[in-house]
Amino acid sequence: MKIAFSKPTRDDAGQRELFDGFRSAGYAGLQLKGNQYAEFVADPPGFAGRWGGDQALTSALITMGTLDEAGANGLARLRQIVAFAAATSAERVVFCHDHPRDGVTPADLRSYARTLSAVGREAAEQGVALSLHHHYQQPVMHYEDFGVFFSAADHVGLTVDTAHLAKSGVTDIPRLIRDFAPVIDNLHLKDYADGQWRLLGRGTLDFKAITAALGDVGYSGWLCVDEESPASLAEGFEVSRAYLRDVLGLD
Repeated sequence: MKIAFSKPTRDDAGQRELFDGFRSAGYAGLQLKGNQYAEFVADPPGFAGRWGGDQALTSALITMGTLDEAGANGLARLRQIVAFAAATSAERVVFCHDHPRDGVTPADLRSYARTLSAVGREAAEQGVALSLHHHYQQPVMHYEDFGVFFSAADHVGLTVDTAHLAKSGVTDIPRLIRDFAPVIDNLHLKDYADGQWRLLGRGTLDFKAITAALGDVGYSGWLCVDEESPASLAEGFEVSRAYLRDVLGLD
């Protein structure tokens, strides 16, 4: 498994620190938050001009949006991000569905799956994978939602986020990994406790059981440390990598 890193940045200086430091900190790639590439979505050469052409910078592009035909963050924007991903050799676009969970029915989930599948097929033609990132209080949130959504989806993978599962009340994360292994194509490792994102090893999640489940299903994709705690970037780099190496045995 390849290990990536992701963390929000506030300004160009923080982004430069992230881009310049991830390799020496022991990570093979980055999964970028939306604001870390958004201004260049219509200008891929401009992104390379500003940040360099290392393909590892764009191992994945994370985006938040709707499935509306119209709107600034709707399907047209998602398709533009897919095109940007293809132009920058990003492996996948990780989509967070910005729609409230309340009131969503199984029929809605299947409709969302069909809509996203159409974009997924277009993305595949461009050499880009499309992956759904479930979120707390978004349509795919509870354990049952995954089965309904993926029964109607094709050309859409699943980005599992350990902390969002815990916050959503999914307590048996290894079970979910085993049950949905065929569609899991990306994994965000994030710890959680008392309603807060935590550095790896500083929360309550059982990552030994989680990584054992990944081994059981033969998962070989990206493991991304999705570091969204209040810790500094330097601490996030160091603590997370040490936990992966010394506690989980992941080099």
